[in-house]
Order: sequence, then C-alpha cells, then structure tokens
Amino acid sequence: MPELRKNRAKQKLKNGETVIAVSCTDTDMIDFLGSTGSVDVIWIEMEHGEATWSQISDISRACDLWGMTSLVRVNNNDPWLVGRALDRGAQAVLVPHVNTKEEAERLVQGGKYTPEGNRGMFSSRQGLGVPNYITKANEEVMLLALIEDVVAVENLDEILTVDGVDCFMVVPGDLSQSMGPEYLGKPSHPDVEKTIENSMKKIASAGFATGSTAGDNNIERWVLAGGRMFLCSFQGYIQAGLKDLKRKATAAES
Repeated sequence: MPELRKNRAKQKLKNGETVIAVSCTDTDMIDFLGSTGSVDVIWIEMEHGEATWSQISDISRACDLWGMTSLVRVNNNDPWLVGRALDRGAQAVLVPHVNTKEEAERLVQGGKYTPEGNRGMFSSRQGLGVPNYITKANEEVMLLALIEDVVAVENLDEILTVDGVDCFMVVPGDLSQSMGPEYLGKPSHPDVEKTIENSMKKIASAGFATGSTAGDNNIERWVLAGGRMFLCSFQGYIQAGLKDLKRKATAAES
C-alpha cells in the first residue's frame, strides 16, 4: 500500500534548513523548475494571482513528481478555504493578514483534523490509496501565516502561543502601508526592513520557522535574522541572464 507523501519543505524547516519558494501555475514550467533542484516550494497564488481550484490537482501532481511542496495562498483566513485547498491536493496552505491569536487559531482549525483542529472530514488526492489518511495527514500538512500588518507585529507575542502553525512569514508590501502613509509604496524603507528583522528574530526565538520575500539584496540579512522560508522571483534572474547574453553578443559585434 502507498504511504503518505512526505512534505519535504516542512521537514527542511524542522531541520533548520533553507526553503526556497517560487510562484508558478504553469505545469511545464514547474517541471523545469523541479529539474533544477533549486526550488523547494511552488507557491500557488489565489489571492493576487490567476490560479483556480481546478488547477490545484494538476499543479500539485507536478510538484509531487519532483519532490516539491505545493503551497496555496488562499485569499482569506476562512477554515473552509484552507481545508478545500488541502482537499484539492496541496500539501501546504498560507493565509494572509493573521493579526491576532484567534486568527492564527482559525488557520489551524481549518488545516488540521481533530484533535489539533476541525478540518472537514474529507480526503485528498494526496490520500488516495493511503491507509488511514485521516490519522496521518496532520503530520505532513504545512500551515503558514503571513504577518503583514502593524497590528500583527504588536500582537506577535500572543500569536506565537498558538501551536500548529509551521511558519510565520513577515512580508513588506502590506506591512509598509499599514505603518503609515509616509511608507506607502516603500517596502524597502529602512524602518520597514527593521520591523521585519525584529519580528523575524522574535519568531525564531519562539521556536517557529520564519521568512519573507527575498532576493540578492536582502536574503543574507533575513537569514541572519533567523529566516529560513523565502518567496523569490525567478523571472528576474531569467531577465538578467538574457540581458547579459545580449550584452556579450553586442560586444562581440563591435
């Protein structure tokens, strides 16, 4: 009988290893990204992106082929949305704007079966052929919360008393605008980055995994702050590589 697939990203976070996530919904591109061996998580965007419920099964299948974790960002912290994403075959769910202890608890209620939560009693394509999936799923499901508002930073001590959340990511976009109009459109402002850094240190000290959006300009700083989970854009590296290739061709012409 088949065993429940291991959630490799969850295990890496438990081990204190770095996890790289990229956002993509094209299964052919996901196959390519998997073949590089550099990507741990495919981030399926359902808050700001075009992903649909019907796509999740195929996307998560492509992830399974390469041992990558399929993660869905739902557009609201509703337990039924969290459970539905898992029912469609995702191994991980991330919810936006977790601002209170109670909202962190809502994430766990939707993502975990009893006794840890209250996820609806339904299986998943991850559980096909797996004996006792219901009793094993909690071990492999990965739940992530976004800390992206000043109020969440202020409530962080209480939020970090909630068990069952695997990672709290502190992200700059909405956080910057919540800090006041003078920070609107300035996610890289020193005050915003300092708030992210301090929050990540607090999360890591509490024994939780943490992370943020990252690139060449800040990933080392976030790692030093305790970060291990990073959402990165791969498109920029393709663009930079093509520009460099064109530059070399133009230089050779002259």
